[in-house]
Amino acid sequence: MEFLRPAGWEEALAAKAEHPDAVPLAGGTDIMVELNFGRRRPRTLLDLSAISELHAVERTPSAVRLGAAVPYTRIVEDLADVLPGLAMASRTVGSPQIRNRGSVGGNLGSASPAGDAHPALLAAGATVEAESVRGTRHIPVEEFYTGVKRNALAEDELIRAVRVRPAAGPQQFSKVGTRNAMTIAVCAFALALHPGSRTVRSGIGSAAPTPVRAPEAEEFLGRVLDEGGYWESGEPVPPLVAEEFASLCAAACDPIDDVRGSAAYRRHAVRVMAQRTWEWAWAGYRPGAARNDDEGGAACV
Repeated sequence: MEFLRPAGWEEALAAKAEHPDAVPLAGGTDIMVELNFGRRRPRTLLDLSAISELHAVERTPSAVRLGAAVPYTRIVEDLADVLPGLAMASRTVGSPQIRNRGSVGGNLGSASPAGDAHPALLAAGATVEAESVRGTRHIPVEEFYTGVKRNALAEDELIRAVRVRPAAGPQQFSKVGTRNAMTIAVCAFALALHPGSRTVRSGIGSAAPTPVRAPEAEEFLGRVLDEGGYWESGEPVPPLVAEEFASLCAAACDPIDDVRGSAAYRRHAVRVMAQRTWEWAWAGYRPGAARNDDEGGAACV
């Protein structure tokens, strides 16, 4: 096995172009497990841990730019005010040791349907910044997942950063697992309200071949909130709306039976989580605190 450790980003891109089969290594929380158990034996490892810019966080009014190696711990400790949904999801990732090493960039690179960050990124409307010696692409996160543990990166591309809009409304995340800690999700659900654009976005994990949104559910709930004047009033929404939204979310799933849960259980769990996260999010909604999505602002949780 060849081990490459570039000192800078340009050197990393050149190495990836020369060795397109090289497997990127940053936190190592996925690849090292596969190596230890003999499940994977790549010819080349590309260690990105020495590249300082991949550990940087940049805040602007319109986006938070997370370097690909920013660990979950930093998201929890420093960014919960602007990325509350992603911070909630980050708290559920493995053990403290894993959260200190693992990153959103690594989660995206692995593209596992059960990755904890994916639902929150889908709900928030994230963009993946992919780069090669040929240039930079900005890929909407819903277009990034192409199959089970497959993503839209070209062979010579690396994830440089993830851009996420600061929350301008309530965000929530829920996860079902076989135990309370250090568990792979049986399924997960994220919800974000975007008052400025009067839209709702969702994210579902581990209930389809890839992480997915529930577009029909989002359109239904957004239409009810708009036509009923709820965005302005903040009044309670009829319970039947929550039930229909949850049913539409469950219908968006395409789960399988496996050792962690049955397809029927996953659909049921997504229905329950969708209804609960909606109720939690609306309970935290305060029209006076909502800002236009393009302006960013503090989250209402």
